[in-house]
Amino acid sequence: MLRFMPVGDSMTIGSAGEHTWRYRLWQHLCTAYGGPFTLVGPRETLHDPATDAPTSHAYADPGFPRGHLAGWGEGWHHMTPLIGKTARSCRADVLLVSLGLIDLGFYTNAEQTADNVRAFVAEARTARPGIRMAVMPVIRNIRAEADTAFADQVAHFNELLAKTLTDLDAPDSPLLLVPPPASYDFHTDTYDGTHPNETGEHKIAAAFAEAMWQDWDLGGPYTAE
Repeated sequence: MLRFMPVGDSMTIGSAGEHTWRYRLWQHLCTAYGGPFTLVGPRETLHDPATDAPTSHAYADPGFPRGHLAGWGEGWHHMTPLIGKTARSCRADVLLVSLGLIDLGFYTNAEQTADNVRAFVAEARTARPGIRMAVMPVIRNIRAEADTAFADQVAHFNELLAKTLTDLDAPDSPLLLVPPPASYDFHTDTYDGTHPNETGEHKIAAAFAEAMWQDWDLGGPYTAE
């Protein structure tokens, strides 16, 4: 069984009442992937806005494997120390990573964030030799429109991320840069300028699905259900 582990921030954990892009990708793989698979991770909950804590089980559709390693306000800075033991304990085969917005906004600059990417990859490979990682660049949000310095850091980090993944790519543990969805617009694909609504969820899931299909021959073309 192929075990996918979503790793991300608030855009990945989602909030109470949402489907999440994790659900959308699971739906896609149910029809496009020919073998047994599941989603894994040490966490299963959504973020609860009422308590500002990851305590909600109120998925719009809870009927899917809800395991993940994602957290509201978490980034590479937070996930790098966790990824080795988590990948090992969950026996992850493929990491689906969407991180960086929080890091650049609050914790590390572009160069420091890229250093954390390298450490993350090393920790994951030590724990699970042969692990595959599909990594999405930071998607611009409303802050990037208003804050030029932040927008510059996002652009610079995305350049460093692409170079880092190319430099660290290995045949026995491939790293895949997931092209961000070309049509994604935070004005229409989010509900607050950052967090995806239904169309945003589909576009993020499609980006991961299409990249894995085209580069790894895994799954097939994305069709929104």
